Amino acid sequence: MINVAVVGGTGYTGYELIRLVLAHPQTSLVAVTSRAELGIPLSTIFPALLNQTSLCFAEPTPKTLEKADIVFFATPHGIAMKQAPELLANGQRVIDLSADFRIQNAPLWEQTYNMPHTSVDWLQKAVYGLPEHRREAIAKAQLVANPGCYPTAVQLALLPFIIKKLVNPQHIIADVKSGISGAGRQANIGLLYCEVNENVHAYKLDGHRHAAEISQELSLMNSNIMPHLTFVPHLMPMSRGILATVYINPIEYALSLANMHKELVNFYKDEPFVAVLPAGQSPKTRDVRGTNFCQLSISQPAGEKGPWVVVSAIDNLLKGAASQAIQNMNVMFGWKETQGLEHLAVLP
Repeated sequence: MINVAVVGGTGYTGYELIRLVLAHPQTSLVAVTSRAELGIPLSTIFPALLNQTSLCFAEPTPKTLEKADIVFFATPHGIAMKQAPELLANGQRVIDLSADFRIQNAPLWEQTYNMPHTSVDWLQKAVYGLPEHRREAIAKAQLVANPGCYPTAVQLALLPFIIKKLVNPQHIIADVKSGISGAGRQANIGLLYCEVNENVHAYKLDGHRHAAEISQELSLMNSNIMPHLTFVPHLMPMSRGILATVYINPIEYALSLANMHKELVNFYKDEPFVAVLPAGQSPKTRDVRGTNFCQLSISQPAGEKGPWVVVSAIDNLLKGAASQAIQNMNVMFGWKETQGLEHLAVLP
């Protein structure tokens, strides 16, 4: 049994972390922090936690967090890089769900997030937490940078094909749809019900921050050859979920669609949280809602000389954030990777 703390526990991702830690057989939740809700019981903000924990929100100080063996940061970018180094110096382990340690190149990080990085040393030491690609490094890590939701969906769609050099990395298009919870739990006119209901729109057409993260990881999968990625996110009128439709061009058209489907199946056959659908089926966000699963499919709608289309579906708050962080924790402590994450989707 280990002690766990969550820094920034009032958002959707913070709640999901709290819920998963409370239900995990190997963890004890010892602290949840929030300056805005200081001293207020967790169950006041999240009534679902009534009779589940007596904890109150605490101030995010090293003293508050000193009993934790591992600390999760569910905070906006710019916070973990200031607070995590002291915890790491004390020998504690950290999983950061913000973007502070995802991009290894400090100037690129600063350009992407428009602020100076205050912990460049740890930026270089952090391990990117996509278990399907970095499992061995995660197991040894003290600091894990939990991937973003969009990057998780896109990378899982591309991972086997990039690693095996079956596709041209200079022609990748990722058209990705997200539920509204991806924008966080905040008061924002653009996120009001009447603004998002019966409405779909593309955004950040001048470049989304997650594009740099995706390109970095695809490059590392492909002998440091930087890909050419066109990444366009869309906001959908649904609470949660991500659907990524990724267009890739094969290096040689001799490989049939059946062979490509087989490559996808074989690559992920031992992965507990990635399911490749039978030929002819396509992932739906509802089938992974509330789970740590990613569902994948591959097709070639334009015929043998057209691009392959890989579709990926995840829950943005779980496999795209909180439950992937728990999966990383399981790997870091040598536990069964599926522990505390076995739940299936709830329908309807």
